[in-house]
Amino acid sequence: MDSSFYKTLAFVCFILIGVLLKTKIKTKAERTGLKKIILNLALPSTIFIALMGVQIQWNLLFLPLMALMLNVVLFLATPFFLPLLGFQKDTPEFKTAHLLIPSLAPGLSCFPFVLEFLGENALANVAMADLGNKIFVLVGLYVIAMNWHYRSMTLKQKGSDNVRSVVKALISEPVNVFIAVALVLLAFGLTMDSLPVLFSDILQKLSLIMTPLVLLFIGLGLKIKRNQFFQIFSMLSIRAGVVFLLGWIFAALTGIPSTESILLLLAFGLSACSFWPYAHIAVVDRLEENEGKKTFNSDFALSLLALSFPFSTLLILGVLNAETVFSSYFNILFVGGSLIGFGLVFPLLKLLRKRMVFHKVPKTKMEGSTANHI
Repeated sequence: MDSSFYKTLAFVCFILIGVLLKTKIKTKAERTGLKKIILNLALPSTIFIALMGVQIQWNLLFLPLMALMLNVVLFLATPFFLPLLGFQKDTPEFKTAHLLIPSLAPGLSCFPFVLEFLGENALANVAMADLGNKIFVLVGLYVIAMNWHYRSMTLKQKGSDNVRSVVKALISEPVNVFIAVALVLLAFGLTMDSLPVLFSDILQKLSLIMTPLVLLFIGLGLKIKRNQFFQIFSMLSIRAGVVFLLGWIFAALTGIPSTESILLLLAFGLSACSFWPYAHIAVVDRLEENEGKKTFNSDFALSLLALSFPFSTLLILGVLNAETVFSSYFNILFVGGSLIGFGLVFPLLKLLRKRMVFHKVPKTKMEGSTANHI
């Protein structure tokens, strides 16, 4: 428990260090330089190593399929509750939240605690499930982000020009090149051990700087207003509540006998939002540099990522510490409903405040009118 807790604390500290570095790294150009290092070096190396390390266990193939189903259900459910929280449809903030909410980052927020509480076998199962999540996050959300970008372009292009620009964008991104190369190597049965030592060593070292740089970058870009904080908190609370409800439905339908399986299911689903959708957003932002209209809001994405990590960590720790509490299906349902209820408190209070202001205005006008008559 101690090692996992301190690892999580270190991640939070990196974000706080990023916040403190705002006094030294002030210009947008400096932050853009850091982002380019992440997107062009650290991120491609990390993805390449992750793909080359994929080991498919055919008897556990249902696990990535379940994870993929969770991603899809969250993606389909998100547009229904975002308007309740004040997000207007088709705005950059709406699309940003829609892209980030269904994504999962179990490597940062789930794996360390699963290993500590449930052991290596449980970790292997969660890692296998993450294959489905990776496919959705790396490929599915990238396709969706690019589709939204080209649909919202102000300048209409001819079909051939549109296709050409898409192909050019795909080829020009190092992430896509590394993914393509990794998939080709995997098709020939090669692994990281099959590659030249110098090449693999360089990739390993570039990958090591990925997590610290991402967390520092999140801290540097963190700009959360009070209303936005409550809005994001509500969104994450409802997301977690939906995960609990999906866990309850799955447990009730399948009759999972093992408490450990239920804990794994909940811990994985409660993982923080992934950084990969932000990488897709950054690619789209680069394509829209000379356009006035933006498809996404990258600052809002960073705020969501910054709050998602500690929020998910606390929930996962609570679930794993509760142990036998979630062997009861009723408890899973109750917690899920409570989280959704908490998520709806802020928009309900906001609505109530608006109504109170609305009722006060006519009353004030009436009093003024009466005074004039007197």
